[in-house]
Amino acid sequence: MRRLRGLREQRRLRISSQLAAILLLSLPLAGCLTSDDGGGPTTFTDDRGVANQPLPDRYRDQILAFMRTYLNNPVGVREAVIAEPAQRTIGGRLRYVVCLRYSAKDTDGNYRPARERGVLFVDGRLDRILDNPAEPCAGASYAAFPELEKMSR
Repeated sequence: MRRLRGLREQRRLRISSQLAAILLLSLPLAGCLTSDDGGGPTTFTDDRGVANQPLPDRYRDQILAFMRTYLNNPVGVREAVIAEPAQRTIGGRLRYVVCLRYSAKDTDGNYRPARERGVLFVDGRLDRILDNPAEPCAGASYAAFPELEKMSR
């Protein structure tokens, strides 16, 4: 009986020491998940939004590669135009935005009205699409983007 109590006590001590170790190891990681500005999204880079971003290299190629997966049917895009990258403040951070306007086929094969999208770049790489880029794309000067119109699957 004594031996059984001793084994139970050892097991309890081992479990509690393992839990303590897990808690102690998780504290430094919890500090990594907070932002310095008291709110906002977590970032894993040194950028706090005030530094100039590098100009996206080969931004057209990055956009084409992304649009092949973004569009349901990338074949037959019409009225495709693109603006040069411009630095804009998005969510309190300085980023490069490339504005696009295009008309793509719907799932039923009919064309939708032309849509405007903003493509956000972080550290020179495509980060995400802005579905409502009215402010960042205001006053954008567009030029033809024939590569988008010539896409295939």
